[in-house]
Amino acid sequence: MAKPSSKSKKSTFSSSTDSTSPDNLAQEEDHPATATITVTAVEIPELTEQEISDRLHLERKVERAFFEAGKALAQLRDRRLYRSTHRTFEEYCRDRFGYTHRRVNYLIAGSVVFDNIVTGTNCSQNEEVDKTGTNCSQNGEVDETGTNCSQNEEVDKTRPNLSRILPTNEGQVRPLAKLEPQQQVKVWQRAVQEAGGKVPSARIVTDVVQKIMERTRIPNTYQTGEVCQILVKDNPELRGKGGCWGIISQVNDFSCTVKLWDGEYTVGLQYLKSYNYLPAECEQMQLISDRITRLRQNENLEEAGRAVLKYLGELKRPYLIQVEQKLLSLIELECEMEG
Repeated sequence: MAKPSSKSKKSTFSSSTDSTSPDNLAQEEDHPATATITVTAVEIPELTEQEISDRLHLERKVERAFFEAGKALAQLRDRRLYRSTHRTFEEYCRDRFGYTHRRVNYLIAGSVVFDNIVTGTNCSQNEEVDKTGTNCSQNGEVDETGTNCSQNEEVDKTRPNLSRILPTNEGQVRPLAKLEPQQQVKVWQRAVQEAGGKVPSARIVTDVVQKIMERTRIPNTYQTGEVCQILVKDNPELRGKGGCWGIISQVNDFSCTVKLWDGEYTVGLQYLKSYNYLPAECEQMQLISDRITRLRQNENLEEAGRAVLKYLGELKRPYLIQVEQKLLSLIELECEMEG
């Protein structure tokens, strides 16, 4: 008599469910563990060897000077080099570097300002001479005063070369982010002068920016209770607020305090645009704003309720339609009941 084989046979599963016979169906019912389940997976392209190398290289830069960190973070974000380990860029920066979303935006914006200063003053971090001939003499010697000089002119070595004083941290250039590139260069050089030819502090840079805004300021014509739209432009502090409406609660010299759906913010005049609503329409929006504020401060408000409030905070009209009115009333009722 033949001896039975001691090797167990491997079960073979079909990847298709179109040709399942009645016998197979019966067998699957008797043995549910062997049933075939088809799962559709979304493929995320793996990082190539070059991308892995680039990621490590850029991560090292992030941990160094702020301007290199900003450039590296911008590349990591734009090329999505975080996709192999994290779902979002924000999660990746928090886990890998311990950076908040706001900190990342400041670093990226700061690197752009740094580049503008370097380009505008025709110098580099290593104090290389501009090859175009700017800031150099006829025979190629560098003018120590930071201005053009001829071959026979005597160099004044007692004056600091302002074009070679560059920012050393992100806080020094943060006040410049709201200015145009040419203004950024002029303000930085003025700040270096006020710092005695040394790297100016963030406070000095802020003071110079404030003085320039005072000379060129536009009269603040906004009024308390006016409804305005938020314009983000290049302001990282307003990220996610673009298109939201708000009620002006305080009018300042160069800004307004605006109450949005998720809180109050101090916003520069260049980031505001009036809806030019009629007084009655402004009053109606004020009532909606008050209801939203009360709900937002309610500890029983759930995530779905916050999503509705955010939607209402982005309306482009001075009233609620019937379904929006019902949603808002329902959330108010639910919060009262749970309270």
